[in-house]
Amino acid sequence: MLLTLSDPATRNTLSPQIYAAFVEALNYADAEDQVRCVVLTGDGGHFCSGGNLQRLVGNRAAGPQVQTESIERFHELVEALRAFPKPVIAAVEGAAAGAGFSLALTCDLLVAAKDARFVLSYGRVGLSPDGGAVSHLMQALPRSQVMQLMLLAEPIGAEQLHRQGVVNYLAEPGQALTQALELAERLGQMAPNAMASAKDLVHKAQAGALRQHLALERDHFVNNLFHDNGGEGIEAFFGRRPPQFK
Repeated sequence: MLLTLSDPATRNTLSPQIYAAFVEALNYADAEDQVRCVVLTGDGGHFCSGGNLQRLVGNRAAGPQVQTESIERFHELVEALRAFPKPVIAAVEGAAAGAGFSLALTCDLLVAAKDARFVLSYGRVGLSPDGGAVSHLMQALPRSQVMQLMLLAEPIGAEQLHRQGVVNYLAEPGQALTQALELAERLGQMAPNAMASAKDLVHKAQAGALRQHLALERDHFVNNLFHDNGGEGIEAFFGRRPPQFK
């Protein structure tokens, strides 16, 4: 099954509607025996730019509970992907930013174009990561590099992440989806029950820690969104000016 995030005008931002549609698609794929693998990609030359800041502005006006519920829907998707019994491959072109980076890390295998860029962009607008990005990166990268990615919101290239084991396969620009589909064909020849067992073993080895970490990410994100610096960061982004954090 090929799932495409498609809102090219916003570089495929995420929303509660997308979370719900994604979970519905996974439920269908789980029940359909002919579906052996799921491939996730983005439309318009980019994977996903993360959360929609316009929606966050509205959530700030609506109150913390609205944002808490929104993050919980996203985190339910993260846990559903981890528990899903069939392989999920991310095919990344262009940018995977913020929650888009988190989403790519949640997939079982990651194919990225050589010129793809990944960034935990939260700090630029006075926010903190969600979607399990920190938990996943801490299992693969040195603490110092994770801190650099988080604190400075610096982009990192696919080739560097491939050398460090975060990206499984590199593709020529424009070929990430093609290579991911070829990988899916290979996985389709494997015993589905054995792959489900492998995923279950890995998921259960990490599930408790991930769930606790997701709860921490939710609480920190909501607190930072409703801090004055959260409002300043988002206003500065839309005003195309440097933020004045206090």
